Amino acid sequence: MLNAVIIFMVCISCIPYYFKYEKKKPQTRESVVLAVMIALTVASRMLFAFSPGFKPVSAMVIICGMAFGRESGFLCGSLSAVVSNFFFGQGPWTPFQMLAWGMIGWISGILNQRKWLENSKILLTIFGILSGISYSFVMDIWTLLAAGDGFQWMRYVAVLGTSVPVTIEYCVSNVIFLWILTPVFVKKLNRVKYKYGFFKDEEVRKLINQ
Repeated sequence: MLNAVIIFMVCISCIPYYFKYEKKKPQTRESVVLAVMIALTVASRMLFAFSPGFKPVSAMVIICGMAFGRESGFLCGSLSAVVSNFFFGQGPWTPFQMLAWGMIGWISGILNQRKWLENSKILLTIFGILSGISYSFVMDIWTLLAAGDGFQWMRYVAVLGTSVPVTIEYCVSNVIFLWILTPVFVKKLNRVKYKYGFFKDEEVRKLINQ
């Protein structure tokens, strides 16, 4: 019963972020670009299906949040989890993936409001590492619940300890893919959002003219 309540609460926690996005009244073009980013994120997960812990998903979600803001970042992360799990398998773990990847996108949008992540490879690296750790922390809650007997702090700490190798793999993959993909995607996405008038941002104009 407790497990069902926790899973339900995780599902409910995603809803306010969707309302936040709708409250912005996004343009159709912005939604189309977001859909493309979600499709690319899903494709990237499927492309690396052979490697469970080494995937560019978090990096793609971070980049989406950096370019289009926290609401779009959350949608990219959460919806990528749902859509890609039609291939990998849906289950009670899906809401945890939605929340974990969604929050990574949300926070990246907040941190990049002043272009901190774009302009500092050190901060981008640190955030990539922290994203890998936080994703593991959230998913280990599901791992503990799946084992039965509800949530217990001592068992949760034990699960975190046993998942250290996988968490390290998450962190390393995030950093590598961020280093590779950020220079390729962010400037192009900034061009797209400036060209189609998604945002009135003088910093984007300056970036485009560099």
